[in-house]
Amino acid sequence: MVASVRWQLNEKLTTDQPVISLRHLLHYQWLLPNRLIHYLRLRHHVLVNGHYQSVNVDVHPGDQVGLFFNGDEFRTPGANQYVPTRHPRLLVLYENRDLLVINKPRGQKSHPNQAGETGTVMNDVAGYLAGTGDGAYMVHRLDRQTSGALIVAKNPVVVPVLDRLIAEGQIHREYLAVVEGRLNGHGEWNWPLGRNPHDHRWRAVNGLDAQPARTYYKSVASNANRSLVHLRLGTGRTHQLRVHLAYSGHPIVGDPIYNPTSPEKMLLHGVTQQLVLPFSFKKIKITASLPSYFQRYLVKYGLS
Repeated sequence: MVASVRWQLNEKLTTDQPVISLRHLLHYQWLLPNRLIHYLRLRHHVLVNGHYQSVNVDVHPGDQVGLFFNGDEFRTPGANQYVPTRHPRLLVLYENRDLLVINKPRGQKSHPNQAGETGTVMNDVAGYLAGTGDGAYMVHRLDRQTSGALIVAKNPVVVPVLDRLIAEGQIHREYLAVVEGRLNGHGEWNWPLGRNPHDHRWRAVNGLDAQPARTYYKSVASNANRSLVHLRLGTGRTHQLRVHLAYSGHPIVGDPIYNPTSPEKMLLHGVTQQLVLPFSFKKIKITASLPSYFQRYLVKYGLS
């Protein structure tokens, strides 16, 4: 047993686990970054069936693999940076040892922008997990006026794993949006996104330091004035869906930045997460039901 550790993760390899080296298991199968593997080796903090083993030895079906971390291995800021909400109202859609997925409401920030700030999703998760030994670690964010499914890690070990799965497009994030005008059919937008030269807080197609961006869209319902559109992120750039839709000529209804003349509040909702679970890499689909105001709007404009 390894003493004085902050996080301890134990995994039993499945009966169909191929015989591979421990190094291959950690880096290629479990997607742990080299930095973490280095500390596991250096400190003898990786055990196979209760004993430290060189990363060059083979692991076999049914083996028990234990990983131990002190905390200084991680570049991720500590979870105690978030002031816990005392009585959080959190709609949890899914939870396991390593993460949870919540249904974020419109109008709430994902995370604080300064020390001591309260009222954000990360404050709520910190309050929800208070006393459990787990913490709130950011994986991705949703804009303040966007609602829907949001992944939060409960330990820093899985943060780089989830980051990689998102970057490689293995975790799919899908959205519903109500947009201006009639948008029909389906397709893909590949317009690069960069900082708006007039205001660096916002983004623009072919803006400063533009990076590749890919969005898949499909019209669900439409009329002369409004359309309900299903969207899937191929990349995860800041404000990607909002800017791509605005550039297409169909800005999101209520978008305060890219459709400022719209009198409504923004109608963009993260409806599903095609989630890949770290270590088991099981795929599950999590659905965040539409808020009641979103459903009422669809009925009002004949898009339901």
